[in-house]
Amino acid sequence: MTNIKLALLLLACGFTATAPAQDLAPITQDETTRIVSTLSADAMQGRASFTPGIEKAADFIQNEFQRVGLKPLPGEDDFKQTFSMYRVLPQEQEVKLNGKDVKPELVFAITDNKELEWTNNGKQKVMTVGAQDDFRAVLSELNNATQDVLVLVHPKHKDLFSRYQHYVSSGSVKKELGQSASKVFVLTDQAKATKYEVEVENKIEQLQLTNVGGMIEGKRKDEYVVFSGHYDHIGIQEPVAGDSIANGADDDAAGTTAMMMLADYYKQQPQPERSLLFVAFTAEEMGGFGSKYFSEQLNPDQIVAMFNIEMVGKPSQFGANSAYLTGFERSNLGTLMQQRLQGTTYSIHPDPYPEQNLFYRSDNATLARLGVPAHTISSVQIDKDKTYHTVKDEVSQLDMEHLTNMIKAIALASEGVVSGEDTPTRVDKSQVRQ
Repeated sequence: MTNIKLALLLLACGFTATAPAQDLAPITQDETTRIVSTLSADAMQGRASFTPGIEKAADFIQNEFQRVGLKPLPGEDDFKQTFSMYRVLPQEQEVKLNGKDVKPELVFAITDNKELEWTNNGKQKVMTVGAQDDFRAVLSELNNATQDVLVLVHPKHKDLFSRYQHYVSSGSVKKELGQSASKVFVLTDQAKATKYEVEVENKIEQLQLTNVGGMIEGKRKDEYVVFSGHYDHIGIQEPVAGDSIANGADDDAAGTTAMMMLADYYKQQPQPERSLLFVAFTAEEMGGFGSKYFSEQLNPDQIVAMFNIEMVGKPSQFGANSAYLTGFERSNLGTLMQQRLQGTTYSIHPDPYPEQNLFYRSDNATLARLGVPAHTISSVQIDKDKTYHTVKDEVSQLDMEHLTNMIKAIALASEGVVSGEDTPTRVDKSQVRQ
């Protein structure tokens, strides 16, 4: 009888049997605003990789982890997980096609070699992208090329060709050199390359990248739960109304802020059952190199789940206090999160934008390829958002109440995994695109 009366009293007060017992008071809007405003300030210069701005952001995150009282990641001496990469910067590109010089603005090359010198000796494959062909599909196909390729692109594709050329001109980042097939693209109305000469010269620099990570050791110290967000962005862009800094407030200062707030929150709780890793990844915008390096430092079989957080500063299409999970169907992590949120004002939904391939466009994909239940939590309406990768992605565009509530929602939704009560199913590696 006492239990029935207590249940009735709880219902009358607006509680349910699944209502959270956690105290979310440490997650405040003021603190959320402080962190996200700092990360997306003009002083960070858009946090592009290999710039003073991202180094300043890394220092700020490290200082916050120290203040909270985290420990370094397993195997690390401090909070900065630094590694080397190669940056490849195009210098000169000369092409002579069928006896005639091609203007430099009609050429771009994708290569990790310092130099290329080609003549029509049969070693390179020659492809033609005709007026009616799908240039995007060809580019995608060539990602897996194993032979050097000279690609003749019809002038009808001039606009897309120019966009790719501009993108490639800023350089690329490689873990190793000379390991991939080279591709040289020429915009031309010629459908055959009876004779050709190609010369390409790149500048190669060995530079450092840095993840920033900390840990709360759990009772089961070798079972890991990862909370992450990428702290890099795209830096300085062409000025728009005098503004050239792409601040990256939603992408992904918001997600990084959520990860940092969760570190502070969980540090104030009793020791968790599983060890919690909090990581700010670098170089997500350049190909996910930070998460790739991180994944190589741990045994993926010991990683129980990854809550990657990306662009959670604006309400989702599902309304206030809601978000979606990319790759929802690939494990039951999303279902476990939904169960934990029952009886609350928060909700998590399957990704409503499957055509956008969001599952593969953030750092979760690296660990998912290793079988980890690794998903990205997001709320951005990616099909409508006008500030994505622009200088308009500023803190003034964020909904601070929503962002703060998203952090609270993730704290509630992750509790079962953190406490060891919930263990999500593994991702089928054979079903994840490499």
